[in-house]
Amino acid sequence: MERIVDARGLSCPQPVILTKKVMDEDDGSLEIITIVNQQAALENVSKLAANQGYQYEVEEKDGDFYIRMKKAQGEGTGVKEGKNIAVLVKSRLFGEGEEELGGILMKSFLYTLTEMKGDIKHIIFMNSGVFLTCAGSPVLEHLKALAEEGVEILSCGTCLDFYNLKDKLEVGSITNMYAAVEILTSAEKSLTI
Repeated sequence: MERIVDARGLSCPQPVILTKKVMDEDDGSLEIITIVNQQAALENVSKLAANQGYQYEVEEKDGDFYIRMKKAQGEGTGVKEGKNIAVLVKSRLFGEGEEELGGILMKSFLYTLTEMKGDIKHIIFMNSGVFLTCAGSPVLEHLKALAEEGVEILSCGTCLDFYNLKDKLEVGSITNMYAAVEILTSAEKSLTI
């Protein structure tokens, strides 16, 4: 059976939320087709599909993206084996106090994460934390190393837009609040800094 989610013109996280509601009703027999007309929505719904254990294909027609999703047989929710730790970074500085010290501590913290092989699965950057994933960041080398190790680096699209940084993103991809909250609440452990 086919279910269509028409999310054209909706801003994030609405396309993800509407698609997830249909996924929650899916017993494995549905083919879900979500239609979006924004690149960010396409990326976010595609990530949702992969994280929920769906195989998906994207077809573009007249500026609209049709994301066809089918539950993969024998697949779980996409959660990897072993520890599943998510980190929320909500500032470009670590802690409160002197800016210089906060910058030094953040660099040290992210370097330390590069040494925790396999434990960290996601790092989500919100608010001024998104500056760390963009051009000119003093921690790009650490974030790129983490990404190469398989850590998913995610930056809030609303925050990037607010600070006019979307075209300066250097590492990872764009996410939305719904996806970020889902990652943080489904992780075995989560840290907020």
